[in-house]
Amino acid sequence: MVHKKMNKKKVVVGMSGGVDSSVVAALLKKRGYEVHGFFMRFWKDNLIEGIDQALADAQEVAKILEIPLHVIDAREIFQQKVVGYFLQEYKNGRTPNPCIFCNENIKFKILFDEMIKIKADMMATGHYAQIKRGFFNRKLKAHYNLLEAKDKNKDQSYFLYRLKQKQLARIIFPLGKYKKTKVRKIAKRMGLPVFQKAESQDICFLANSSVETFLQKNLKMQRGAIINQQNKVIGTHQGLPLYTLGQRKGINIGGTGPYYVKAKDYLKNRLVVTNNKKELLLQSGTIILEAINWIVILTDLPKKLLVRTRYRNPLVHATIIKRKDGLYELKLMEVQKIVAPGQSVVFYNRSKQVIGGGIIKDIIQY
Repeated sequence: MVHKKMNKKKVVVGMSGGVDSSVVAALLKKRGYEVHGFFMRFWKDNLIEGIDQALADAQEVAKILEIPLHVIDAREIFQQKVVGYFLQEYKNGRTPNPCIFCNENIKFKILFDEMIKIKADMMATGHYAQIKRGFFNRKLKAHYNLLEAKDKNKDQSYFLYRLKQKQLARIIFPLGKYKKTKVRKIAKRMGLPVFQKAESQDICFLANSSVETFLQKNLKMQRGAIINQQNKVIGTHQGLPLYTLGQRKGINIGGTGPYYVKAKDYLKNRLVVTNNKKELLLQSGTIILEAINWIVILTDLPKKLLVRTRYRNPLVHATIIKRKDGLYELKLMEVQKIVAPGQSVVFYNRSKQVIGGGIIKDIIQY
């Protein structure tokens, strides 16, 4: 039975042509919403067949559901803000997460603007996460909480920590309570032809190539020395941006390996490697964070919380401290694999609710 309140509500749905966003549109249509689909073109260098197929799939689903599908050309702004950011961060010796940056600056911004433009009430995407309404204070001011999805293998709350309260108040994540297997079954039951469609890759603009290949194509590389723990030159690297901390494959050093990337010395253009995996563990270290976004503002710092230092990494205990210069220090209380500047650390409480997060500026190991 459809709730009467929903009968006249209008919702903007980001549709990529995949099974997740297609099911979102179908579920909301079934619940009585007036659904408007929006397909966004992002990357100009993707295979034409790939882009056309995604759009064709979204159009076919929209036709089945009898909903309008609007096409937004976001290629120029995506090139500038996302791909440009990605390349500049690697050039500066940092390891960015373009999906987080894209969610904040492109996807949700465009959907929010389109929602306002067509005077819709809400917007929705196929992300696996949950939003629950709470109250911020005694005056019953509404506050919206971001939580992990039911399907822990698909949970995407890590990528959404930069959402703002004004956005959370008007976002719907219909898939937050579903397992992925259930979503495919729903798609099949509702007659959506994309029910068996394969998962899309994490970084859409790589077009089925590797990060290394993309960087070699778009950045000028400078070869340099590879040194071990004893500062002995044991090889030649192909360009520092091509390597990530903890990397094993692709270093191409024989002998006493395997070797792992421990550090990148941009001042001397040297790649520092180790054949001792224990040296890759960040034990009682401190992570310096910048560009913090709070979903739930913490005023009583220092504060103990749970943090995820990389997507799919387990939650670990840490203490967060605010410094006088406006940056934050995160003191890890458990051993973690080494992390890199430019990556995001996301904060959770014991209820798996997202508190906020920030971008790694530096790491201090003891």
